[in-house]
Formats: sequence, structure tokens, C-alpha cells
Amino acid sequence: MAKMTPHERYLRMYRHQLADRVPITDGPWNATLTRWKKEGMPENADWQEYFGTDPHVYIFTDASPQYPTKVIEETDEYRVHTTEWGATIKNWKSAGGVPEFLNFTITDPDTWRAAKKRMTLNRSRVNWDHLKANYKTWREKGAWLEGYFWFGFDVTHSWTIGTERMLMALVEDPEWCVDMFNTFLDLNIAVFDMMWEAGYTFDAINWPDDLGFKHHQFMSADMYRELLKPVMKRAVDWAHSKGIYARLHSCGNVMPFVPDFVEIGIDCLNPLEVKAGMDPLALKKQYGDKLVLHGGLNAAIWHEFDKFEAEMRRLIPVLKQNGGYICSSDHSVPSAVSLETFRRTVELAKKLGSYE
Repeated sequence: MAKMTPHERYLRMYRHQLADRVPITDGPWNATLTRWKKEGMPENADWQEYFGTDPHVYIFTDASPQYPTKVIEETDEYRVHTTEWGATIKNWKSAGGVPEFLNFTITDPDTWRAAKKRMTLNRSRVNWDHLKANYKTWREKGAWLEGYFWFGFDVTHSWTIGTERMLMALVEDPEWCVDMFNTFLDLNIAVFDMMWEAGYTFDAINWPDDLGFKHHQFMSADMYRELLKPVMKRAVDWAHSKGIYARLHSCGNVMPFVPDFVEIGIDCLNPLEVKAGMDPLALKKQYGDKLVLHGGLNAAIWHEFDKFEAEMRRLIPVLKQNGGYICSSDHSVPSAVSLETFRRTVELAKKLGSYE
């Protein structure tokens, strides 16, 4: 089979067709990139080009209430600042992972109503200069472009009101939660419609909504179906109305929700977090003809490459059958992974993922 562009590989996977090989992608932490540069990767290198993976570009926008931001404290080790979402966070400079959330502006329906008034469509929500400078190059390189939506449980609990408050509200004030879910989605749709009408189209939408943790979910299946599933379906329907695909990133164990994801038309599920209880082979067996599987390689054992290689050899030949697989870890690339280890990973993935 003739060599394909990255875009052709991704498209064939979404169509559940064979390609020259499966697409290979991932998401290294900033700390990982720092390590790789110390180990020989050029300072200004694009890591995807450097390792020969398949470029996967996110088109970001701003769907926040656009609160003013400011730095409250900064040291050599960390930075405390406010965000457009109204949160106060602490970011460590030399470590990967999520920030520490210290405070929130939105804490109840009244403060939410004030925030909601700020969530109006305006051109500042799109980095037009970045698009103009890069869009043509992305297309010429055959990159797979995804509009990065952000709505649902994840952004609402983590960046907007806080996890404990959100979990209580799901039970005590579900109407408030649904209003937040829908408001965020409405603004995302409006912003991406504006971008689309300006000629900046893309191949899929993707949104992160981490609904699970280790072996369990943040809400029951019934609660998900009542409060969030209809909102997700609206996003999927919007994507399909544009003739593009919908990919959900949902960390943790979300196995009980997968039938619902398939029912509402989600095309691709990522990251298939094995260490949380996801079973990529079971998903392939039951949903492989309906759902593109993206991920599934256990990043927790990556630093022990013999074990990681064994997992690759066990999973990839099965997951690639009949198309419908995008090769990556089950989350991202931690800083425990050396430059040489990642290089070996990519080389092996190309070999195992080949359809020749």
C-alpha cells in the first residue's frame, strides 16, 4: 500500500478502513519536553516532526467568562494567578500535572448568573493571528485538525466552581448544573461557527470530559443520562451537521457509559485508561465497528520498556484490525519517559501498526 499522509491515515481510521499504518500520536507534558531537549532534541524542534508521528493539531478558543487575569505571587518554584474562568490556581514550574485550585469566583447560582452575562460572542475569543499564520501550513502537512470544545462536567467542576461543590450540586441543584453545561456548549458552538464561516474548517471536534477515576465514575449512569448525555448529543449533532467527526476524551473508568456514547453518535473515544479499569480489547470486540479507539497503552509502565513493549505487542495487532484505531498512550507522555524510550515506542508502533 502506498505511503499516506497523516490526514489520510486518520480519515481511514474514522471510516473503519485500512491504511498503510495506524496513525501515531500522543501528548508529552511540558516537563517531558524539557527532559527530551536535555537529552538531545533541538530546542526549537516540533516534537511531532522530530519523532515522525502523525501531526494532530488542536484549534483552541476561549469559552470562559473572560474574567481579568493577574499574577498574585510568583517564585522560582511556582506561580499563583487568576484565570479567565474566575479560579485562583497555583502552578508548579518544574513539574507536570494539574494545577492546585485555591479559590473560585463562581460558587452558587447567583454568582453563576453574573458570570453568564459575561459569556457573549466576540472576536477576541479566537486567536485569528495564530490561525492566519499556521492554518495553511497545517493543511499542507496533512495534519488532522480538531476544534477543541470545552463544556460538560470536566470544565465545570475543575475550572469553574470546584469539584466538591459540583458533586453536591449534581444532587441538590441539577438544573443549575444543566444550565452551566448548556451555556458552555452554546458559546463553543457560536465561536466555532464564527471560525468556520471565516473559512477555518477542521476535521473533527474534541472535548475533554473526565467522567471517571480508578474503577468508578463521578456520577451514576442514570444521572449521566438525565443531565449530561443530552448536552453531549447536541455537540455530536453539531459536528455531524458540518460533516465532521466527534471525539470524546474521558479519563478514568467510563466503561458503563460507553453504550450511551455510541448511542448518541460519538465517533471516537480516548484515552482508554487501562490503569483506571478500561479494557481496550473488550471495547474492540463489542464496539470496534462503531467506535474509533484512541489510546489504550498503559503509560504507568512506560518507564519499564520491556513491559510496555509487551503491552504494545499484545494490543496493537488486535486493535488495528479493520481500521478504527489511533495509537497512543492511555493518557499522555510523563517525564519518566526518556527521548530514546519514546523513539523506540514510535518505531515499534509503526512496525506493529502497519497494514503491509
